[in-house]
Amino acid sequence: MAGNSTRIRALIVDDEPLARSNLRVLLGQDTDIVSIQECGSGAEAVKQIQAERPDLVFLDVQMPECSGFEVLKRLEADEPLPVIVFVTAYDEYALRAFDAGALDYLLKPFDDARFQLAMQRAKQQLAVKESLATPEASRLMVRSAGQVVYVPIPDIDWVEAADYYVCLHVGDKSHLLRKSMAELEQELDPRMFCRIHRSTIVNLRNVSTLEIDAAGEYEVILAGGHKLRLSRRFRKDLLARMQEFGTPPG
Repeated sequence: MAGNSTRIRALIVDDEPLARSNLRVLLGQDTDIVSIQECGSGAEAVKQIQAERPDLVFLDVQMPECSGFEVLKRLEADEPLPVIVFVTAYDEYALRAFDAGALDYLLKPFDDARFQLAMQRAKQQLAVKESLATPEASRLMVRSAGQVVYVPIPDIDWVEAADYYVCLHVGDKSHLLRKSMAELEQELDPRMFCRIHRSTIVNLRNVSTLEIDAAGEYEVILAGGHKLRLSRRFRKDLLARMQEFGTPPG
């Protein structure tokens, strides 16, 4: 796994052999890459990721039978997911890629400088993920009104998207942090936090019950009584996470 002495296991997923070859050459020039594997289809990628648990995946969007988005959908219940960098020749998928949790989005053809930027971001993300596995790294630093506030991560009740920021709800206080939801989700411990909507992440230990409203939609009820909408897309994952967390939903 990546860390202070970064050792990254990479996987390239693309149905075009030339595209895989180009990425392999670029990755081979990075001394932090200790292994490079390839897949020529999305279905093969799902099996490879589940079996080998790579740290970093360069994932093509458009592939026959199983697209890059479908790969992530099939892996939704798997934890932890690798850092994902989408690679495609079509820029219209960018927003959807970040909504799906991708760290970066490489638009073909990209130059060496753009690839190096993606690698820099990936290494930073991997370092953060590893540091969060230690008790020492349990706070988020928030700059506000000329001061720095350190927010203990376990104290965060829920998170909501707010334009180019995320809003951290901690008890009766809230803090704006300049990060995307996808970036923050990568940093939070998946054993404690779960995405329940494209714009909402919740602390599992703060979930009290699930309720069904008059329209048949689910709502997540927090311990303090706050109600949050549960998207159908994330319902299955939340139920599975709650069972793993040891607190079956009511």
